[in-house]
Amino acid sequence: MTKPGKLYLIPCPLGDDAIETIPAYAVDVLHRLSHLVAERAKTTRHFIKATNPPKPISEYQIEELNEHTPVAELENLLRPALEGHDLGILSEAGCPGIADPGAKLVELAHRRGVEVVPLVGPSSILLALMASGMNGQSFAFQGYLSQKALADDLKRLEQLVAKHRQTQIFIETPYRNRAVIEQAAKVLQPGTRFCIAVDLTLPTQSVQTKTIAEWRKKPLPELGKRPAIFLIS
Repeated sequence: MTKPGKLYLIPCPLGDDAIETIPAYAVDVLHRLSHLVAERAKTTRHFIKATNPPKPISEYQIEELNEHTPVAELENLLRPALEGHDLGILSEAGCPGIADPGAKLVELAHRRGVEVVPLVGPSSILLALMASGMNGQSFAFQGYLSQKALADDLKRLEQLVAKHRQTQIFIETPYRNRAVIEQAAKVLQPGTRFCIAVDLTLPTQSVQTKTIAEWRKKPLPELGKRPAIFLIS
């Protein structure tokens, strides 16, 4: 019986100008693999090219796994590892399996006896928490909030902060950044701290933590469609 290969969770930069945030050992693993699963093949090819690979990009067999991938396809995506080849999985940006559909393949790998190997790399969620000055001993990542009930969701997170003394972290589609900031300034309590972390690891990085009362005293930041993480404490 063929011994399964390993499933490597390979980190990606959080933007085009942050290739240096990927450790050399993770790049070495990427270079020696031939089978990859990626959230978006085009982005992954761009990343591989930026690492100066020792072989042509065409030699990488890249299959896509995203939120639209049927569960029935997961077995085929894992097949190279089941046949004895080491397999890599890459997120669209950051760490695979964290706020990422790659978690489905990792779950299947555990069930099928494939060793899972996470590699160190940038996580926007943890970087934002580190830089926020908020409670890093107890925190929760909430993913995306409701578009239809954003104000109610923000109040709910504020209540969790008060009840559990737990930092609440969430993300939003970049085009909704403005709506999130406006609603937070409107519905959260004056003493609640609200952090906006933008473009982490990039030259345009910005991390600001202020009370809601402080945010209300000045024009709210214009983020445009830049990727952001939001924290409440």
